[in-house]
Amino acid sequence: MFPITGTPALLLAVVFGFAFGWLLHRGHVADYNTIVRQFLFKDFTVIKVMLTAIIVGGIGIFVLVHAGYAKFHVKPADLLAITLGAGLFGIGMVLYGYCPGTALAAIGAGSVHAFVGAFGMIAGGILYALTFDWVSQTILPVWAMGKVQLPQLLGVGAPLIFGALGLLVVAFFVMLERRSSDSGAP
Repeated sequence: MFPITGTPALLLAVVFGFAFGWLLHRGHVADYNTIVRQFLFKDFTVIKVMLTAIIVGGIGIFVLVHAGYAKFHVKPADLLAITLGAGLFGIGMVLYGYCPGTALAAIGAGSVHAFVGAFGMIAGGILYALTFDWVSQTILPVWAMGKVQLPQLLGVGAPLIFGALGLLVVAFFVMLERRSSDSGAP
């Protein structure tokens, strides 16, 4: 198997990016109201799509790595930075009504407010770049665990982790479905 590089790789990135945006749009997760209803705990479409993507993507990456078609590129687990970044991301998503991927899909579908809000994402990226030296000296070293993976931390194999996570996700989906059928929600 040969690697795809250069112009073919760029063209495939555009094709897959378009397909990803189209699927987000078709799944209604690029809809502002769906995302807002998620944060109001009234519509769980977004969390269902995200958890499904995590499980399927994780299994796919695991298979590709063990088949020799991919390699893990483990990033350092700087937990304070991850926690702060996740908090900022969540606040931004609540205020904006989109995450970066769904925002681009909404822009592609013609959403003016998603387009205007994208400038906030750009401003945030610029602010992060301008403050990176301070962040790397002040925040990244705190609660830094190095390049570690969950199987190493827990002392169990990745298949067991994926299996347990899969069972938890299925149980969560069943609970959500029972909750929505009990409340009479569609």
